[in-house]
Amino acid sequence: MIFKSLREDIASIRRRDPAAHSWLEVVLCYPGLHALMFHRLSNWCWNRGMRVLGRFISHVGKILTGIEIHPAAQLGPRFFIDHGTGVVIGETAVIGADVTLYHGVTLGGTSLHKGKRHPTLEDGVIVGSGAQVLGPITVGKGARIGANAVVLTDVPPGVTMVGIPARMVMRRQDADFCAYGLPVEDLPDPVARAIDSVRSQVSTLMERIKELETELHGHPTQACARLSQPDAADPGIHVEAVSNPAVGTSGRTLERESIS
Repeated sequence: MIFKSLREDIASIRRRDPAAHSWLEVVLCYPGLHALMFHRLSNWCWNRGMRVLGRFISHVGKILTGIEIHPAAQLGPRFFIDHGTGVVIGETAVIGADVTLYHGVTLGGTSLHKGKRHPTLEDGVIVGSGAQVLGPITVGKGARIGANAVVLTDVPPGVTMVGIPARMVMRRQDADFCAYGLPVEDLPDPVARAIDSVRSQVSTLMERIKELETELHGHPTQACARLSQPDAADPGIHVEAVSNPAVGTSGRTLERESIS
């Protein structure tokens, strides 16, 4: 059973990492595989009541590999930790089959109670380097967590999450493996998308103001016309100086910004 699991782990690493040129290289040079071996031994001790020994074996594994996995964590088959340095997996974390983590990932807890307080990663999840998945949340099957994202809520299956806090930017398009949890092309920018939405709404409002002023005065007012003209230097922001009636026309002026 142990050797079958080891063969599966080696085969899964070679499938997901083109830098792995032989099974011997994987066995000798991959700290993620070494961390799994330490964890299986520490988990065996933990489940049989030898908890101090289990923690000690886990601690030795952390010193040698740079990967900290609590002995009570539940790891599924073909789990791959690529590079590995700085990975932390908490006590009540549950990881499904064919999950991939990169360096610097934390599966951490956000509370001090003794129950479930660490994440559950379902089958096929990919978590990019530096990402933090925190709390007793569930990351759905096949989801991707982008590098340095901070995930604080449940993640639906098959989506890509980026940002702090993490937000969904796209749904999974295919079943191919995606290194670091992000596609190399056509990744939408959630900030740009939000700005485009605001600009569209402002444009719609300006058109409606023109219609109302035309109904009221027969034509748009001069102020409305000025607001509709984009600044030459920046088509997105229009800045104009207006007199401040509180200090008179000869006093200082206030700047007014409007999005065209």
